[in-house]
Amino acid sequence: MEKVKCECGHVNPYGTYLCESCGKPLIEEKGKLANMRYEGVARRSQTYTRTFVDKIWNFFSSVKVGIWIIVVLLLTSSLGTLFPQEMYIPPGENATIYYEQEYGTLGKLYYQLGFHNLYSSWWYMLIIAALGISLVICSLDRVVPLHRALKTQRVTRHEAFLKRQRLFSETDNAENIDEDMIKAESLLKEKRYKIRKENGNILAEKGRFSRWGPYVNHIGLIIFLIGGMLRFFPEMYLDEHVWVREGEQEVISGTNGEYFLRNNEFMIELYDEEDEKYQPALERAGGPVVKTYQTSATLLRREAGGTIGSETELAEVKDHDIRVNDPLTFEGFSLYQVDYKLNELSSFTFTLESEEENTDLTDIQFEVDLNDPEDVYEFDNGYRIEIVEYFPNFVIDDNREPTTINRIPDNPRIIFEVFPPGTDHEEEQGELSLVGIQVNEPLNGENDYAIRMTDVDMVNVTGLTIRKDRTLPIISVGGFIFMIGLVQGSYWHHRRIWIQNRNGRLVLAGHANKNWHGLKKDFKYLSDETAFPMPVDQSEESSEEENEGVNESHDPTQR
Repeated sequence: MEKVKCECGHVNPYGTYLCESCGKPLIEEKGKLANMRYEGVARRSQTYTRTFVDKIWNFFSSVKVGIWIIVVLLLTSSLGTLFPQEMYIPPGENATIYYEQEYGTLGKLYYQLGFHNLYSSWWYMLIIAALGISLVICSLDRVVPLHRALKTQRVTRHEAFLKRQRLFSETDNAENIDEDMIKAESLLKEKRYKIRKENGNILAEKGRFSRWGPYVNHIGLIIFLIGGMLRFFPEMYLDEHVWVREGEQEVISGTNGEYFLRNNEFMIELYDEEDEKYQPALERAGGPVVKTYQTSATLLRREAGGTIGSETELAEVKDHDIRVNDPLTFEGFSLYQVDYKLNELSSFTFTLESEEENTDLTDIQFEVDLNDPEDVYEFDNGYRIEIVEYFPNFVIDDNREPTTINRIPDNPRIIFEVFPPGTDHEEEQGELSLVGIQVNEPLNGENDYAIRMTDVDMVNVTGLTIRKDRTLPIISVGGFIFMIGLVQGSYWHHRRIWIQNRNGRLVLAGHANKNWHGLKKDFKYLSDETAFPMPVDQSEESSEEENEGVNESHDPTQR
């Protein structure tokens, strides 16, 4: 794989088709027109094939491989849209149970294959990384030799190079050639061509920057992919859901326990059913329709030196009414109003009753916080009540065992154990009973004591999305650069016109990477203003010759 030295003296890398300096074809081919793809330069993927690194480079430098990676990425991405991703299922739902309950066997398979967290899976990230590697290698494999070839090209090109251009003409014994070349130079400058002269020859060129459009696209895509991959780092991107009950406060995820949010009041407003202009729409909806809802919230911050878990050391930062599209923002975080729940069960109040007539237990009354119940309730008269099991959202699983779907108290059941005075709760078993809404069942035979529900407290709950996106500027920059490359490569094109005086013989040639009609118009302009002939489109001549050959082969008079 030695370098090839052209007769002009330029040393070309192995595998170069056209000399980078004079353009002389270094490899003989049957085709009449020169292969101007990447200026006929040698690409690394076409010359080095021996080592393992070469094979990896050659694999990813293939455009076909890049297209297949994009196809695979699109197909796998579509799999993630068959069912909701885990982050979008109802808050508090257990993904292990949810997908099978909602979508049956397909949902269960969807969960088992890991598609419920597809976009954060290692193999999906591997596909994105492969696409990024393909873009980088494809670009480097082409843009480096292309830049080198365009930078080292001479004005005076080899005649074989000119004859193999698509637009070409030559005129022997041309008259006033020097005057026409001077005039042509002036005319091309009016067309905003950049003129270079050498030995009386002219190279007119414009729009070279458009050749870099596809590679600018690649740079934009690479930056865009980097921004997308950075979303999997918590410091760069956060999108989580939090439920805050009225009168309570919750820590804000991603702040390392520094910031809290307190729900002072949740308000919901419905459309007025008595208003005539809303009545048709309300009738179609079949019930009340929410007009707006908001959370009157207070942002709290732990004071310097405060202990995590201590609520007494929180200082109020600011108040804000969080509405849809009007989030509470601070230090790059935004809290959006996205959901709500009215009248969620908050606490149960119970009393203890005895089957014995002479036993007065009116003083035994206790409240169970359904979100954070205590384990033991002890009373002055010696009675002791323990919570053995608590199921916030009670169900019976496939094994006929009691369990809970999630930690939200939508269907709470509690197993209480009652110890009368004088009972050793460590040595003896108390009376067990399962208590819930309209449920009160003894679990170990007939009980002497019964736990009765006397009151229920409910609370409104607001659903907020905590979002932090530091990748958005990176993604925006990538998208902007991609659009620059798209415009650069779409609305401009690289045109070159060679005018050479070879001892009184005029040689004209032209090349464009696209929009040949525009280049022909420039040649027509020269032809009208000077004595230069209009170059011939040799690709059209070749097509006509092929068609004539086909017609002759089918002409019965030639047989």
